[in-house]
Amino acid sequence: MPALVLLGAQWGDEGKGKATDLLGGSVDYVVRYQGGNNAGHTVVVGDQKYALHLLPSGILSPECVPVIGNGVVVDPAVLLSELSGLNERGVDTSKLVISGNAHLITPYHQTIDKVTERFLGKRKIGTTGRGIGPAYADKINRVGIRVQDLFDESILRQKVDAALQDKNQILVKIFNRRAISTDQVVEEYLGYAEQIRGYVADTTLLLNNALDAGKVVLMEGGQGTLLDVDHGTYPFVTSSNPTSGGACTGTGVGPTKITRVIGILKAYTTRVGSGPFPTELLDEDGEKLRTIGGEFGVTTGRNRRCGWFDAVIARYATRVNGLTDFFLTKLDVLTGWERIPVCVAYDIDGRRVEELPYNQTDFHHAKPVYEYLPGWSEDISKAKTVADLPKNAQAYVKALEEMSGAPISAIGVGPGRTETIEVNSFL
Repeated sequence: MPALVLLGAQWGDEGKGKATDLLGGSVDYVVRYQGGNNAGHTVVVGDQKYALHLLPSGILSPECVPVIGNGVVVDPAVLLSELSGLNERGVDTSKLVISGNAHLITPYHQTIDKVTERFLGKRKIGTTGRGIGPAYADKINRVGIRVQDLFDESILRQKVDAALQDKNQILVKIFNRRAISTDQVVEEYLGYAEQIRGYVADTTLLLNNALDAGKVVLMEGGQGTLLDVDHGTYPFVTSSNPTSGGACTGTGVGPTKITRVIGILKAYTTRVGSGPFPTELLDEDGEKLRTIGGEFGVTTGRNRRCGWFDAVIARYATRVNGLTDFFLTKLDVLTGWERIPVCVAYDIDGRRVEELPYNQTDFHHAKPVYEYLPGWSEDISKAKTVADLPKNAQAYVKALEEMSGAPISAIGVGPGRTETIEVNSFL
């Protein structure tokens, strides 16, 4: 049976939570494979809205097992708070499984994240300040702390003490901050050990055994393709790999077991944080998209920057992820425009460029080349098939599909769980 990858095809916030939730009843495992609580998913179930920051969206589907993979960085305080909040609302969280190899975010990661961002001033990256980047940096520098270390006080203390040798020097001598106590960190984190011990397992073995037994595993990325540390708009990126290759390293499931790679694509474009954004709108249309689309960060509450659909980015996402399908979200937000611009290429110093430039300078200078498609005014939220959509909405979807390079297999026509048109099955 298949392993599926579901990821963002833009700068994140495309509606991955809804897509994962839609598939939740058809899959056996839903796995977060990278990122941390810097990535938020909103899922609407009936009249209930759930904001998930660290937990896989599949936790809302009673039939499936939610998994936090080894590629995720975990803030234990956030994890326990999120679990508690769901339990209070009657959601069963007992099936959650956490990789013992996932790395932990600590208070010193958060402190360094915040002071570094302030120190950068105008050159800031636009991080969430939640310690994700510094935690990944420690992982790569081989001084990170893993979930399994919580269960061995001696190892935990050694690792925290070693990490703080350098970090306290930086905090005190460069940023004029107080040193962080090893004892304080160790005491706090030992307090989490027994609370999460029952969730921890060898998730790589678990998932591969599940696939061998014919189960369906959905691997869910946070953020989006253009925020990938290798393939995104560097340096204005996250610190991990949301692209499909990251699903393999972040779960321990080999690429030969992946059968579908689904890109979530918003019917327009948004991004949070700093960095280039060719189709960004700083006018009434941008504000209208933000208001109608509810474009505010799930995790940070920050206003999302809004712009028209960018087909250059969509084609790039298809290429670097090997996308087999798209899930187009928030088509309903575009209702009411007389005509809708779509970016089909860039103008870079007088040159027409139809593929994403690898050169950072060129991308900063890119200006959108638009084609204009006729809009629609009819309410589409009750549509159940493509034929139910207004002709102009159908034409818009078809044009985006042709420009993006992969079939659109589902269309979101409203925020609710049932407000989705399924064109083709993902399974």
